[in-house]
Amino acid sequence: MFLANVVPHFVHGISGNPFPTPFARLQGKELSSPIVNVAWALVNLIVGWVLFRVGKVSSDNGALVAFFVGIIALSLWLSFLFTKRQASSATAKLTKS
Repeated sequence: MFLANVVPHFVHGISGNPFPTPFARLQGKELSSPIVNVAWALVNLIVGWVLFRVGKVSSDNGALVAFFVGIIALSLWLSFLFTKRQASSATAKLTKS
């Protein structure tokens, strides 16, 4: 989960785009600055790497499969969640106009 979470926060952060983080005013609804996103991505990378090493994922095939299935599941779920959120946000903006 932590390693999959690195990608969107890091990409948005280094692109200079705001993106939701747990540190935003309304968790998950407000956007955090690119700097906060890069910092959050790096924290996720460190935690994910430590858990990967401590869990000895690389030496156990079952754990490695579970690792990749977890990344796929989390990535797909977040993709659907953010697509739905962006669609409702776009609809709200059109309604205001």
